Amino acid sequence: MHHDCSPSIVHRDISSNNVLLDSEYEAHVSDFGTAKLLRRGSSNWTTPAGTLGYIAPEFAYTMRVTEKCDVYSFGVLTLEIIKGKHPGEFVAHLMSSTTGHIELKDLLDQRLSHPTQEIEKILVFILKIAEACLHVNPESKPTCGQQEGRQ
Repeated sequence: MHHDCSPSIVHRDISSNNVLLDSEYEAHVSDFGTAKLLRRGSSNWTTPAGTLGYIAPEFAYTMRVTEKCDVYSFGVLTLEIIKGKHPGEFVAHLMSSTTGHIELKDLLDQRLSHPTQEIEKILVFILKIAEACLHVNPESKPTCGQQEGRQ
């Protein structure tokens, strides 16, 4: 959406309600009703849109939509999948943390059995991506293109 289109499309509502799984459990973003085209050279100011709890803080206080707004939402969604529920206040704690480190045991859905060592390594890697997506400074967040390259 961001790097394969010109102008870029920002979804503005990446949340668990707007991700569908196909028959092979591959995720697909749905409901582009709040999407916005980003025009180069424009301020891209807009009215609030999205689901509370997934909206990037920088969008909430500037009303300027960027690709990094979707990146933030992706980070929240990633934590939600691992935790088994919306991470809530944990996101604010993570963003304000001086250590900037997430312990897997603090986040893993308690309804699941403890992962194997191989799965645990993958989950730690995914958590590092989520941490980067939730960075306080929007310019320090990865792009969606960078995230694809991490696979």
